[in-house]
Amino acid sequence: MNIRWLGHSCFALTESTGTVIVTDPYSKDKVGFAMPAVTANAVTVSHDHGDHNAVANVGGSPKIINSVGSCEVEGVFISAFQSYHDAHKGKKRGKNLIFTYRLDGVDVCHLGDIGEECSARIIDAVGTVNVLMIPVGGVYTIDAELAKDYVDKLMPDIVIPMHYATDDLSFDLDPVDDFLELFDEDCITYVDGDSIDVDRTRFDGDFQTEVIVFKRN
Repeated sequence: MNIRWLGHSCFALTESTGTVIVTDPYSKDKVGFAMPAVTANAVTVSHDHGDHNAVANVGGSPKIINSVGSCEVEGVFISAFQSYHDAHKGKKRGKNLIFTYRLDGVDVCHLGDIGEECSARIIDAVGTVNVLMIPVGGVYTIDAELAKDYVDKLMPDIVIPMHYATDDLSFDLDPVDDFLELFDEDCITYVDGDSIDVDRTRFDGDFQTEVIVFKRN
């Protein structure tokens, strides 16, 4: 499978069969920069904010998935379960959906705009995760330290930080460096581009979480 970072919390997940799932598409007027052109079979939306729900920016006729439940889209299995956008059971910023996906035998989890601490309920719901996409920018979500706690408890093979400050972002978030400083340097891979290919063989051998940081083109 291929993982392409489209900026902010938006990724295109492409299975070897060609099925494409896009996560949390955004609008330029909400984040300050335009989303790259992309066509998908399905779009998952973690919550109804403009930097996560701009489904009109995704081409094709994708299935929109924005509620709790499980489904299959062209061979890709997708599940969503409820969490909260803040530490007060949604009283400040509402609810948030956590999504899990299975593509080419790889288990992927996108935490959306998670704002609550990692709990046994979340750990049980997520289950095994090879690739974890997690917000690290604080302010509106968990911050770097809480994100590191998620990584320690969920134990993904790969973690991809998202929803952090970039040069062209139009609102304030913490930089990704706050999160990276919590890991040994040899655990961090900087990708000179916006995508990587992943398959099951990458997870064979000794376990050590790898942090992948993309360069947004």
